Amino acid sequence: MERINITIIGAGVVGLAVGYELSKKYRDIFIIEKNFSFGQETSSRNSEVIHSGIYYPQDSLKAKTCREGKILLYDFCLKYNIPHKKIGKFIVANSSEEESGLYQLFQQGLNNGVEDLRLIANNEIKNLEPNIRAKLAIYSGSTGIIDTHSLMKNLSEQFNMQGGNIVYNIELVSIEKKGEDFILRVRNGRGEEFNFLSRIVVNSAGLNSDKIAEMAGIIRDEYKLKYCKGDYFRVHNNKARFINRLIYPVPKKERAGLGIHATLDLGGGLRLGPDDEYVDRIGYNVDESKKKIFYESVREFLPFIEQEDLSPDISGIRPRLQGPREDFRDFIINDEFDFGLPGLINLIGIESPGLTACLCIARIVREMVRKYF
Repeated sequence: MERINITIIGAGVVGLAVGYELSKKYRDIFIIEKNFSFGQETSSRNSEVIHSGIYYPQDSLKAKTCREGKILLYDFCLKYNIPHKKIGKFIVANSSEEESGLYQLFQQGLNNGVEDLRLIANNEIKNLEPNIRAKLAIYSGSTGIIDTHSLMKNLSEQFNMQGGNIVYNIELVSIEKKGEDFILRVRNGRGEEFNFLSRIVVNSAGLNSDKIAEMAGIIRDEYKLKYCKGDYFRVHNNKARFINRLIYPVPKKERAGLGIHATLDLGGGLRLGPDDEYVDRIGYNVDESKKKIFYESVREFLPFIEQEDLSPDISGIRPRLQGPREDFRDFIINDEFDFGLPGLINLIGIESPGLTACLCIARIVREMVRKYF
C-alpha cells in the first residue's frame, strides 16, 4: 500500500494555503478534492473581502487569525501580484440604538488590536461618501477586496512548484487509524476505489468537514455544522460609481451574519449581500423574490438604490457551527490526539473570516505538524 507523509482533504482557499505552507518544508504532500477544480464551494461564493478583525470576541481564533492573516494576505498579494485593493470600509449607524452598537463594535475592534479604526461623524462621512446616509460610522482603513480565484490559482501553483500534488475528482470514502498512520480509502471519478496510507491528515473539507471527522470516529455535537445560505443581488452598473468603499450596517444580534452590505469588486461592479438563511441542504439558487427585502434592508443607508436596480447574482453556503440565535462559536483547529487520533488535524467551521485568515490558519497547522517529523 502506498504511503505518503501528508494528505489534505479539500482544495478550498484554506486547504490550498495549508498545502502551500507545509510544502515549504515537507515532501510527499497530496491535496485531494472531490470536485473538478479548486475552490468550487464556499471559497468562490463569498464577498471576496479582506476583513480587519473587528467583529469577533477578543482572544478568539477568529480575531487572532483575521488580524494576523490580513497582514500575511496583503504581503502575499504584493509578492505574487494577486489583484486586490485596500479600499476601506464604513460601518454606518442612523439611530441611537445603532450608534450604541457601533460604539461597542468600535471598542471590540480596538480590543482585538485593529489599530486603524476611526469613528467619524456626519460631516466627514458626507465628504468621503456623499451618496450614503449615516449619522455616525466606523472607518476601517485596512479592509480590502481580493480576486479570490487568482489567490487560489497562485496558491495551487506555488504548492505544485514546491513539490506538492493536487488530485481532483477524488472523494474520501473512509478513514481508519492504523499504528502511526491513517488508512484512507478514496473513490475516483470512474467509481474505482483504492487505499493508501498517510502519516498526517488535515481535514479542510469545508461544508463536509464535520462528516469527515465523523468518518474518522469523532462524533461530537460541537462539531456538527449548520448550513447558512447567503444570497447576493447585483446592483445596476450605473450605480456602482456612487460609493468608493464597502458600506456595512451595524450587525443585529438576532441575525446570523453581518447584515446585508454593499461590496465593490475589482471589476468595478457593486452587489448587495449576503443575507442569512439556515437550510437543510446545499443549493445555490438565488431566490429572486427576496429583491424587495434586500432593497428595504439597505435603503436607509444607501438611498440611491432602487428596487429595480437589483438582479439575482450568486449565493453561497457558510459552514457554521452555531445555529439560529445561538451564541458565538469559534473556529475548530484541533489535532485530535485526545481522541486517540494523533495526526488528524480537523479544521471545522471555517467560515468568515476564513478567506482573510487562510495563511494564518496554515501556520497554525504547520506548528501542529512539526512534532510528527
